Amino acid sequence: MIEVQGSPLSGMTFIDLFAGLGGFRLALESLGARCVYSSEWDKQAQNVYQENFGERPNGDITQVDEKSIPDHDICCAGFPCQAFSISGKMRGFEDSRGTLFFDVARIVKEKKPKVVFMENVRNFARHDGGRTIKVVQNTMEGLGYSFNWKVLSALDYGVPQRRERVYMVCFRKDLFDGTDFEFPKPFPLTRHVEDFLLEDSPETAALYDERYPMTFNPKKKDKYSAKAIKLAIVNKGGQGERVYSTKGIAVTLSAYGGGVFAKTGGYLVNGRPRRLHPRECARLMGYPDSYKMSKRPNQAYKQFGNSVVVDVLQYIGLQIAAVLGPAS
Repeated sequence: MIEVQGSPLSGMTFIDLFAGLGGFRLALESLGARCVYSSEWDKQAQNVYQENFGERPNGDITQVDEKSIPDHDICCAGFPCQAFSISGKMRGFEDSRGTLFFDVARIVKEKKPKVVFMENVRNFARHDGGRTIKVVQNTMEGLGYSFNWKVLSALDYGVPQRRERVYMVCFRKDLFDGTDFEFPKPFPLTRHVEDFLLEDSPETAALYDERYPMTFNPKKKDKYSAKAIKLAIVNKGGQGERVYSTKGIAVTLSAYGGGVFAKTGGYLVNGRPRRLHPRECARLMGYPDSYKMSKRPNQAYKQFGNSVVVDVLQYIGLQIAAVLGPAS
């Protein structure tokens, strides 16, 4: 997370749909906004959310009456991405998970918030030749909102992880023009994976795995870079079998996938390969060390792999605040 000066969204209220671990909530609360409602169907994520925020999110949003949701200024929704991910079957709206966007739409239609702030995987913008995101745009514009979207990478906003996502920001056109909104400008990366690692401890010692010999890339130079530096592989070098330098960026954290270094990739730390610790994953997603993770490592890996990068949301939130203005 970044340190925010002042409270640019002070007085604003928001709802946290498809809340997951509460990444949107951390970002908007850091800007001074107040959460008035949350929804998340996954019970394990609900448990972690409750431990951190003191409230248990409502369950399945498809079963919630939109009239019962409190009035709010900003609707946040990182709606499920599996239906649009390149790692899935990419069936989009044919997949029931893809249609959950329309639950966002029915809530927006009823509550008419000032802003709708959404996030999805990068492939969402390309799915079905761009027709999928066009459906979302047409729906939002039909509800009286402007529609701004852009693919942003976490590594352009201070987080050394290759994680590109589509961000969508919509303003109610009877209140705001929306054309003066700009996504945050990227800036050079100054931190690398090594800056996010924990000190050596019994917990990190258990993450080293030297059962398999490493095949090193003799041409790869281990110098600081804003790219992932693949130094070696184990086995056949498939996903989860690659070893990277801590002087580069992290590969995309994943909720699924196998291999020796499943979900995080392997990193050469003190000359030995290991996967990342869940706390290191949390840091690479912008979660503060005070955040209470699941005590089950496999759940923690999955949850952070499905989460949002808090820093990017904060920078976008600052741009939203600039449009809303001090009188908002």
